[in-house]
Amino acid sequence: MSDPVLFEMKGNIAFLTLNRPEKLNALNYATNDLLLQFLDHLEDDPEIRVVIITGAGDRAFSAGGDIHEFSGSISEGTEIAVKAFVRRGQVMTARMEAFRKPIIAAVNGIAFGGGCEITEAVHLAIASERAVFAKPEINIGIPPTFGGTQRLPRLAGRKRALELLLTGDTFSPIRALELGLINKVVPHDELLPAAVELANRILRHSSVTAAGIITAVTRGLNVTIAEGLQMESEQFARIASSRDTREGLDAWIERRTPVYTGN
Repeated sequence: MSDPVLFEMKGNIAFLTLNRPEKLNALNYATNDLLLQFLDHLEDDPEIRVVIITGAGDRAFSAGGDIHEFSGSISEGTEIAVKAFVRRGQVMTARMEAFRKPIIAAVNGIAFGGGCEITEAVHLAIASERAVFAKPEINIGIPPTFGGTQRLPRLAGRKRALELLLTGDTFSPIRALELGLINKVVPHDELLPAAVELANRILRHSSVTAAGIITAVTRGLNVTIAEGLQMESEQFARIASSRDTREGLDAWIERRTPVYTGN
């Protein structure tokens, strides 16, 4: 059997591909666990500075959780289902959201349920014009379980999120762009090049500074503005003495391109 997640490295960019195309890249437990393993590895690899996540095949980014698998867990009892299904998915999306290296979702097709929740959790997202999104969990009698009831309202606003959550209706990539779920819509054949282009725009800058920005933004969303400003100050204090900050300042003063080392 093929691995449910494929890994490839090109320069400083890691590509993670959800690899169950015959199941529309549904997120079974093995896929969730392997994604977490890869993220642990990539976080510790200094050569990797940006991660791009996409789906295998032309039909789906991910159709969401593997219904056959988690239906079995529900049949075994609520406690088992919460631990095996809900917590597993929430840990995965929380890991992506708080990851200190930028993660870009390249949404190449269907992004339903958990696939939509990955898109909500990662830092940036670009969608193919063929992509289609939905929060369809209500159709099978459950609420979203990988963070969809919390992140979508923060991105789109309460009323717009509730319309999607309570109807289960599909929505287009243009609508996803309007809602703030994604950053850009591109022709299908240009999806990965567009994601790489965005990654390269990030790679021009200090990885230390990028990590500090991600930390301040992610943590600041869930606290008061005063607490968020304190986090911003703390990130500045942590980064200001770095070699990258000194290099950035010196390069600007000397009118040259900075050369960052990630220190």
